[in-house]
Amino acid sequence: MEPIIAPVSVDIIKAELTPAKKLRDTNKSHNEIYVINHFDSPNVMREIGRLREEAFRDSGGGSGLSMDIDEFDTMENPYQQLIVWDPDAEKILGGYRYILGPDIKIDENGQPLLATAHMFHFSDKFIKEYLPYTIELGRSFVAPEYQSSKAGTKALFALDNLWDGLGALCIQRPDMKYFFGKMTMYPEYNRQARDLIQHFLFKHFEDKEKLVTPVEPLKIETDVKYLDSILTEKEFKDDYKLLNAEVRRLGVNIPPLVNSYMSLSPTMKMFGGGINHEFSEAEETCILITFDEIYEAKKDRHINSFIQEKIDIIKARFPQFVENMGDNLQEMIAKRRERAAARKCARKAKRAAKK
Repeated sequence: MEPIIAPVSVDIIKAELTPAKKLRDTNKSHNEIYVINHFDSPNVMREIGRLREEAFRDSGGGSGLSMDIDEFDTMENPYQQLIVWDPDAEKILGGYRYILGPDIKIDENGQPLLATAHMFHFSDKFIKEYLPYTIELGRSFVAPEYQSSKAGTKALFALDNLWDGLGALCIQRPDMKYFFGKMTMYPEYNRQARDLIQHFLFKHFEDKEKLVTPVEPLKIETDVKYLDSILTEKEFKDDYKLLNAEVRRLGVNIPPLVNSYMSLSPTMKMFGGGINHEFSEAEETCILITFDEIYEAKKDRHINSFIQEKIDIIKARFPQFVENMGDNLQEMIAKRRERAAARKCARKAKRAAKK
């Protein structure tokens, strides 16, 4: 285990976080979101690598290197780094890395060159019909000091701030339709709780088309009869209450990021889990979320707020030219909500018909 590098100078980081790299302000905590990469901000990348390694080691994982930076961060067409910057403390609060479908290369075996490729096999249907419209997410982290209650609201809204950034990506890249990524649990996590969560995800979000499959599937160690005896409800919300209560009875909580993903969309696809032998034997579960199926409350919080922010900027710059544009866009948003509500009713009717 190598010692983690010293923090990068704040002045050097601030010099690289130029206005051109700023994506948006956060809805909560008055933080800022930037998008950088290894080539345009090498020192910020080093600090991200330091913070990621620190955060992952605190959770029982990590690369074991002096900083968590791999070939996907530094390759010719690298993953982009979305970070939340706390301008008050002048520190990076957390981040994601991501790559857009059109930028993903295919290898000689017909598989995409992705950070998840060593753990999962991608079907031809997924590669042709999903991958070109997908944003792959990975290496999500919140800096350890922002995981402490001592950080106040900055810690409370850390994940919320990150989702503000992802919401902005949905708007900036209208050609993208899906988020694809992994939920991570470490070997130290309670075995029964892990199996309960896996069983719950398979029950409510199973990918019946086998679009993506684990190369080395994660084995459920707990008796399935016990799992079924706990998770007895058909509806997600009712079953989730049972899951949460039993996990807490076992002395742990559902990991925050897993909780966040499960509450994003009723149509999330879960592709199963596997062991990441290259990353402290972490247990990682692959998922896919469709932008249009994200719950309306989440869209309002993380996506529509970004639209309004852009409207305000344009209005300030061109007040006469766009006098009614804000109202028109709000009307468009309202129509999207109506369509989403109609789809939700149709799904409920379909489920009722099956019963």
